[in-house]
Amino acid sequence: MLKHLLWGLALGLLWLAPAHASGQHPKNFSQAKKIAQQLYKELGPVQSFYCDCDIDTATKKWQPSFSACGYQVRKQEVRANRIEWEHIVPAWDFGHQRQCWQKGGRSQCHSDSEFVKMEADLHNLVPAIGEVNGDRSNYRFSDWNAKPKQYGQCQMVVDFSAKKAQPPKASRGAIARTYLYMQQTYHLKIAKSQLQLFHAWDKTFPVTEAECRRDQAIARHQGNHNPFVQTRCNAANLAQIATE
Repeated sequence: MLKHLLWGLALGLLWLAPAHASGQHPKNFSQAKKIAQQLYKELGPVQSFYCDCDIDTATKKWQPSFSACGYQVRKQEVRANRIEWEHIVPAWDFGHQRQCWQKGGRSQCHSDSEFVKMEADLHNLVPAIGEVNGDRSNYRFSDWNAKPKQYGQCQMVVDFSAKKAQPPKASRGAIARTYLYMQQTYHLKIAKSQLQLFHAWDKTFPVTEAECRRDQAIARHQGNHNPFVQTRCNAANLAQIATE
């Protein structure tokens, strides 16, 4: 009887292993972008982060469609019509804390293995309209009850003079859980006020089925979950749905 129980336990562990231990961390940012394209295609119809515009993934260079989302170009026509891979936690945030950055910025950090790993972390990468990615830059996220009007129906707001961005409510939970993950995983220094904001957003904006599916897909490709997403998916009974 004990032998059968142990055998059953072993099979159970083998069944669970792929979701937790399979996959390998991308070697660099270039590889991460290719893997990100693959996993987002696996997840089904792709929409841009922040603005929820449909993305045409049929070509090598993805393009957003503005017909349904009501996006309006603010200024940068070329970047607005392409999809870029946005670091939710900007490279500046995790780069400027490192010695290599002091020697000449981002270009000097590609020999820093820890920076390269952070730059290529799939949990921190999302497809975004290039113009929004560029406008957001490395500005901190905030909420000052601004009325969105810069990008048509897209609810993103960028205050260039104050160097801050107010993201749409639909993306705030994912943003918060990404920052908390990056802080815990790479021991980033994040201002107390920012941490308070992210903890508040984490509670106010719960995980969605789409967020859980994305976390599962990244775990298969990269080999690790975002625990701030995984635990909330489990608590909301969304983890099983995400694997179906």
